Amino acid sequence: MSHLETLESLALRLKQETATDHERMHQLMGQADVFANRDKYALFTLSQYYFQKDVEYLFDNQQVAELITDLDIRGRSKEAAADLQDLGVTIAERELASIGVGFPEALGWIYVSEGSTLGAAFLFKQAQKDLDLTAEFGARNLAAYPEGRAKVWKHFTAELDQANFSQALQDRVIAGAKQGFDRFGELLQEIIDAK
Repeated sequence: MSHLETLESLALRLKQETATDHERMHQLMGQADVFANRDKYALFTLSQYYFQKDVEYLFDNQQVAELITDLDIRGRSKEAAADLQDLGVTIAERELASIGVGFPEALGWIYVSEGSTLGAAFLFKQAQKDLDLTAEFGARNLAAYPEGRAKVWKHFTAELDQANFSQALQDRVIAGAKQGFDRFGELLQEIIDAK
């Protein structure tokens, strides 16, 4: 049996071992009620902006850039910033939460971001239906990549698996994903607390 066959898929491990973190984000989103009105949605978009800035900072890591070959199409901070301008929100820049995050933990943070982009199809529809926002006004950060959500996601997870990380390195990627989920959870909690 080859070394590759003895290891579980990293993408599968990430999905399984962050399932409770993912569910917690669903619960926090429900509590934050981000589609109740445009003001609430603006707070959510600001959260998206801060988290995307955290994640995009990690794109500059050389090992990340060597492994994930299409970083140039990833990241949503520019879209979120444009949405905030549409909504009349001035961004107060914050210190990045991802400073000091190294490789391979950075891949876990990117996994959280890419997973949220994949899952944003439902949120995009809700923004259109409840708040009359579009991919051209207010909801760019929720719109699909031009290449398509599923295609971009599959490319990312394939590159994670092709890295053929040891169990120990996989564990570190998963730890990074949990850090990323915690960070986004803190941002959502701020919306809840602002009620």
